[in-house]
Amino acid sequence: MSDPGFNPRAITETTAETTDSIGSINVTFSLHPQLAADTTPVCKLELSDLVLMNDSRYLWCILVPRLDGLRDLHEVPQANKAQLFEEVDRVSAALQELSSAYKMNVAALGNMVEQLHVHVIARHQGDAAWPGPVWGVGSAEPYSEESAQTLVQQLREKLGA
Repeated sequence: MSDPGFNPRAITETTAETTDSIGSINVTFSLHPQLAADTTPVCKLELSDLVLMNDSRYLWCILVPRLDGLRDLHEVPQANKAQLFEEVDRVSAALQELSSAYKMNVAALGNMVEQLHVHVIARHQGDAAWPGPVWGVGSAEPYSEESAQTLVQQLREKLGA
């Protein structure tokens, strides 16, 4: 059943206000087109947009901090680092609870998509890529619309979003 209030592209472009060491600045944020094409929006957290990777082989979310021009973790302003890692912890715990994963993988590669984003992937022994990395293994198996919306709702509930 489709959620009439759910707009899958509503979080791809936004204006965010963030604070760094030089004070309050306005940042125009756009989700990289490849991330937008490969994911379903979940919610906005304090610093990051959370999206669900459209590959049902793995419960896999991506956090995208709403800070333009960043490619690597060391570029995150000091004032935002604790918040980003708190969001990684919250998403990891939510995915663990939803999936009973054997291992949580967290990575910020950015070799294909330069916009800073952090992958949080629930892994199971015997999954399609186990024990190796998920990248480049087979073809993605997209969620049905109903399955994606169910996961989005479950994630929102777990995260209090």
